[in-house]
Amino acid sequence: MASGWIQPNQCRNLLVLVESVTAPLLIEHAAPVCLEVDIDVELPVPCDNTRAADLITTLSRQALNAMPDGGDLMITACKTASGIELEIADSGIETDERERSIPIAAAAVGAELKWMNCPQGGIAVTICFPAQANEARRAA
Repeated sequence: MASGWIQPNQCRNLLVLVESVTAPLLIEHAAPVCLEVDIDVELPVPCDNTRAADLITTLSRQALNAMPDGGDLMITACKTASGIELEIADSGIETDERERSIPIAAAAVGAELKWMNCPQGGIAVTICFPAQANEARRAA
């Protein structure tokens, strides 16, 4: 990661972590991608910052790889009764036409991944971080 970017362990909330991880990926991407982020500044990073950054990086990179000619990348998050859900949606090829890999970081923090085709094209992957992942992080 470039030295001018905020390092994952310096991020105090999920919004800043997502922006610091995706910005370098977008700059490196060969085609233009419109990024839309809708995350409440009050949402905490739901687990270990480094593992969360690894997970977001891997899934964002998969989304960008599915958009070689550019497109839209939408990242949203919300708090639910069972934890925090972070969704990364793109306008690339549909889920049955691309390889989906499950990052090791997801298993390490107990996150569940759900893929679905978007009605307008592309796919969305929802990362379901369990509430206890954030609680354990705060206790440490």
